[in-house]
Amino acid sequence: MGAGRVFAYGAAAGLIGDLLLGDPRRGHPVAAFGRAAGAVERVVWRNHRGWGALHAGVCASGAVALGAVAQRAVRSSAVASVALTGAATWAVVGGTSLAREARTIGRALEAGDVEAARARLPHLCGRDPQALDADGIARAVVESVAENTSDAVVGALVWGALGGVPGLLGFRAVNTLDAMVGHKSARYRRFGWASARLDDVMGWPGARLTAVLATLAGPDPRGAVRAWRADAAQHPSPNAGPVEASFAGALGVRLGGTLSYGGRVEHRPVLNEAGRGVGVRDVERAVRLSRRVGWLALGVCVAARHITKGRTS
Repeated sequence: MGAGRVFAYGAAAGLIGDLLLGDPRRGHPVAAFGRAAGAVERVVWRNHRGWGALHAGVCASGAVALGAVAQRAVRSSAVASVALTGAATWAVVGGTSLAREARTIGRALEAGDVEAARARLPHLCGRDPQALDADGIARAVVESVAENTSDAVVGALVWGALGGVPGLLGFRAVNTLDAMVGHKSARYRRFGWASARLDDVMGWPGARLTAVLATLAGPDPRGAVRAWRADAAQHPSPNAGPVEASFAGALGVRLGGTLSYGGRVEHRPVLNEAGRGVGVRDVERAVRLSRRVGWLALGVCVAARHITKGRTS
C-alpha cells in the first residue's frame, strides 16, 4: 500500500476515532509530552532566547524522532502503518473536545447561567471570564473555535500529509510548546520566543487552508473573502488573523475588539466591522462550520498527498 493510501485511511480513522471517543480524560499523549517538555524546561530555563531555542529544538525534534522511529518500525506492514497513522491522528487532533467545550458553554448561556459559562470558559481559552457578559463570552467562544479549528485539526492534517506520523507529532509538539511557553509573561517573554515563532511558521499553511475552507463552507463566502482581505492583516497573530476574519465574514458577525488575558488588556482590531454582534446562537453555528472545515481539510490533504506521491514515484 502506498504512502498516500496509508495517510488517507489512517487520517480518516483518526478523525472518526476523535469523533467517537474524543480526548481521554487521563493519560493523553499530548499531556505526557507536556510533562516531558516541562521537565526539560526545569533543566534549561534561562531568561534568554538562546536557551528557549534549545528547549524548543530538543522537545520538537524529540517528538519528530519518535514519530520517525515508529513509522519506520511498521513500514513493512500496511495494516500496522494505517493503525499507527490513525492512532497518531487521533492523538493530535482535538475537534471533538473543541466542539464539546464550546457547546457546553453555549448551553449554559442559552439557559441564562452566565456564571456557569464563565466557570467553563478557561477550559476553552485563556480569556479572563469575570469581566465578560453573555455576549462577550459567546464572542470569546466563537473566536476560540475559529482559531482552534486551525490549531487542533487542520494544521495537524496538513503536516500529516506533508510528513506522515513525524509531521503529525511535530506539529502538535510545536503547538503545545507555544501554549506552554509562547505567551508574553515576564518568565517567557524571551525564553518562549523561539517556540512562538516556530509555531507561527508551522501554523502558516494550516491557517490559510482553514480560511479558504471556511470561506467555501460558510453561509456567506463573499463576506468571508471581504473580511479576510480587509481585516486579517491587522490582527497581531499572522495565523489567527486570516482564520478569525474568514469565520467572522462567513458567519456575518463581528469579532475582535477589547479583551483581557491574565489581567492584561488588549485592544485588538475589529474583524468584519459590517457584521452584527455575536450572539449565543452563533456558538453552535461556529461549531458546525468548524466541523465542515475539518472534514473538507481531510479531503484536501488526502488529495494533496496522493498527488505529491504520484509525482515523486
